[in-house]
Amino acid sequence: MITARQSRAARALLGWTQETLADRALVSLTALKRLESGHRAVYESTEDQVRRTLEAAGIVFLTSDQGEGVMLVHTEVKGSKHSQ
Repeated sequence: MITARQSRAARALLGWTQETLADRALVSLTALKRLESGHRAVYESTEDQVRRTLEAAGIVFLTSDQGEGVMLVHTEVKGSKHSQ
């Protein structure tokens, strides 16, 4: 499960609008807004699609006894100057 705050923070790290995430996750903008409001329930499948889309873009969801957060992981591209 991802929280409304995690979804908003992940989008901020990626520089995505709600429209961009909804398009990439193949969910309606209305459903994404409900998810990110935190006040209304959304289908588990909608939440799962959003989570998978964000993870595919490099987002890692963090949860601990002290709270939750997100992290953007940069993956190395084969053949780049930085990969050795």
